[in-house]
Amino acid sequence: MTNHAQTESSGVLDGIVVADFSRVLAGPYATMMLADMGATVIKVESPGGDDTRAWQPPVRDDQSTYFLSVNRNKQAIALDLKADDDLATAHKLLAKADVFIENFKPGGLTKFNMDPNTVAQRYPHLVHASITGFGTTGGAHLPGYDLLAQAAS
Repeated sequence: MTNHAQTESSGVLDGIVVADFSRVLAGPYATMMLADMGATVIKVESPGGDDTRAWQPPVRDDQSTYFLSVNRNKQAIALDLKADDDLATAHKLLAKADVFIENFKPGGLTKFNMDPNTVAQRYPHLVHASITGFGTTGGAHLPGYDLLAQAAS
């Protein structure tokens, strides 16, 4: 994975570690703003990478400009949460992080013991922010892509 980290961390959030398990736009944009304010943001991607890495053209240095537009100042790691070692690494990251941001569909992290209730019990120090496209009821099973939200509106 490419490291888009700043050479020096500075800002009001210096010293804060953010575990970024988000994809596409809302989550990556939120964590980018935290990184811009000095937080250390560790973006966790699947081995295939964030979907937006493939959203091309346009490109800059063979990378999707869409992906680059919301992922500056972050460090990245690829983890397959279905693999025991990688899942253990993800939990080690949560244990050391101050903030956990994810935008999985509600219930999508339960099988990895990373759902809100389990995270609150296992990591009481951790601020957990879950970003969803349609909340936790009604259309919760739908992905929150912009086009889908516009169509539903």
